[in-house]
Amino acid sequence: MRVLALDTSTEYCSVALWQDGVVIERCELVGQKHSELLIAMLDTLLKDAGINIKQVDGIAFGKGPGSFTGVRIACGATQGLALGANLPVVGVCTLEALAEASGKPRVITALDARMGEIYHAAYQKHNEVWTTVSEPCLCKPEAAPSVSGVDWFGAGSGFAAHGAALQARYVGQLQGVDGAGVPKAAAIAALGAAQFALGRGVDAAEALPLYLRDKVALKTSERAKG
Repeated sequence: MRVLALDTSTEYCSVALWQDGVVIERCELVGQKHSELLIAMLDTLLKDAGINIKQVDGIAFGKGPGSFTGVRIACGATQGLALGANLPVVGVCTLEALAEASGKPRVITALDARMGEIYHAAYQKHNEVWTTVSEPCLCKPEAAPSVSGVDWFGAGSGFAAHGAALQARYVGQLQGVDGAGVPKAAAIAALGAAQFALGRGVDAAEALPLYLRDKVALKTSERAKG
């Protein structure tokens, strides 16, 4: 099986190709230039692998949460590519991809959502399968959902932006933190391949974003209040 994967939910743009368990990936820090670079990166990736888009079995994409613009770019690109090549798609939660990328079995994921909030979820892996311990949500770091037990690993930019609050929230439960961790296409490819293997691929029209927030900016009066 071959699965093409992409993610544009953060300041990184990443693409990957999963071929029967072997993954090749390209990842670049691009800021806000995802729309300018994504297709070229995908094209180079496929050329390096010696295949074309019609030799792929499906496309997996980071569906969010994350940057509103970035998530829309991933959905739009996935829809266009999948429609053109008549391929099924799978949307992968970026927070689960962050857990997968960490390489740890018990992960609290937190992406900085701005406005003093984080995108949060918690996952645990058993027999190579992730179980959701805490569903993806938008919350204040000091009010992050609780988890039971110890030996949790904290991953994501939320820990870089709100480290003190999250450390206090999970005092005694964290065995390590990677505030630089980001969801990447290699992890999305692996998770997507598992979904395709279970027959969960859907039509390209269903390449839709996962939004956890409707409001994307504070009013002037709200900013003044801090």
